[in-house]
Amino acid sequence: MSTVSAYAATSATEPLTKTTIERRDPGPSDVAIDIKFAGICHSDIHTAKSEWGVPNYPLVVGHEIAGVVSAVGSEVTKYKVGDHVGVGCMVNSCGQCSSCKAGLENYCKRGATFTYNAVDRDGTITQGGYSQAIVVDENFVLRIPDSLPLDKAAPLLCAGITLFSPLRHWKASKDTRLAVIGLGGLGHMGVKLGAAMGAEVSVLSQSLKKMEDGLRLGAKHYYATSDRGTFKQLRSSFDLILNTVSANLKLDDYVSLLDVDGTLVELGIPEHPMQIGAFPLALARRSLSGSNIGGIPETQEMLDFCAEHDVTPEIEVIEADYVNEAYERVLASDVRYRFVIDISTL
Repeated sequence: MSTVSAYAATSATEPLTKTTIERRDPGPSDVAIDIKFAGICHSDIHTAKSEWGVPNYPLVVGHEIAGVVSAVGSEVTKYKVGDHVGVGCMVNSCGQCSSCKAGLENYCKRGATFTYNAVDRDGTITQGGYSQAIVVDENFVLRIPDSLPLDKAAPLLCAGITLFSPLRHWKASKDTRLAVIGLGGLGHMGVKLGAAMGAEVSVLSQSLKKMEDGLRLGAKHYYATSDRGTFKQLRSSFDLILNTVSANLKLDDYVSLLDVDGTLVELGIPEHPMQIGAFPLALARRSLSGSNIGGIPETQEMLDFCAEHDVTPEIEVIEADYVNEAYERVLASDVRYRFVIDISTL
């Protein structure tokens, strides 16, 4: 065991505080990683504040991890000391079910082992990336291409793959009329990735205050959903809509923006159950679906795609002791567009 510094949540109401946690010694198939940067995802905040159920406190969150390999186990073949690597939302899965065998570990039938607040293979609770180091099975480590800076690579491990996976699954291309709901940490990656795949991208945002950013990032159109005329104007206009916001929206309005056989994909996870009427779906054979990150092969494909097409998130690098202020700013939508913790300041 080794001891490392970390920032942990101790309750739903208290600020994150500096602490120490233990990391296991690398086993034969393990990779030890010195964490350089960790992105702040809204999921971290939901979990830390008990909005998705009461987690196992004290808890270190963070599943957008970029760093450098510091040691490898005796059976590791994929990585060596000094490699640039990442860890996303999972650190293990059963490896035996049909999902795992298909490279869809995120849909493991027995449940993937998530990077934090899950029971690890040794019975301990997994602790995430707001820490100096982590030890992960080599099969859940991603190679970060040399052309991707580690600070900008970190958010790709959640925000990037969360948008890349549905774009790939629903075959986004130059023939796709794509709408992204929300221009935040997730949404801005949807715009960038959709544009890189050739789709005609529109942003659906509450107001036009980020319109200049949206167009700069690759959107062709930008609409304010606070204007009721928007829904009338855009009825039956899109093939694919990606909903990145975690608030409960009036889904009937948004589903009605889909053309025949169009799909709305839920990516942001609202706190309360969603409601939708049957008519907007039935009247144009529309679909309401969901998507949850991506498997390890697809995540590696995403990183390679981003390196090839120069797609990186817009980030604000912060020192570790700013994390609580950063949480408040995320909740106030005051970030363009992803906070990344410089772990050297921890």
